[in-house]
Amino acid sequence: MLRDKPESIQSLGSRIMNPHSVDRAKLEHLTDLPNVGKSIAADLRLLYIHNPEQLEGRCPYAMYEQLCQTTESRHDPCIIDVFISITRFMNGDTPRSWWEYTAERKKEYALGPAKYDAAAPRSR
Repeated sequence: MLRDKPESIQSLGSRIMNPHSVDRAKLEHLTDLPNVGKSIAADLRLLYIHNPEQLEGRCPYAMYEQLCQTTESRHDPCIIDVFISITRFMNGDTPRSWWEYTAERKKEYALGPAKYDAAAPRSR
């Protein structure tokens, strides 16, 4: 049963790593990260991110902007929540579900349209 999860995640076809099941010692593939399934892993590869270590120090907002530029389309902003969850995790934070970052992302964007350098590998 999917409790406390947004409706959008209930319709996902691919399996994602439960944040509470992640083992930092066994991070080899992008899909070993919390909240990352095949689709998000494919998006990360479009950003030339092929292993979890490449997320260290990255800015999730800049990653989102780069993804939108690369694919020439705007993606669901929930992708930012996933990017926040994995960049924070790779910088040492406790693994958390992606939707726990939604309020933070909405607050960030409520401040006005921010410009993030898509090439910048910084983190918030």
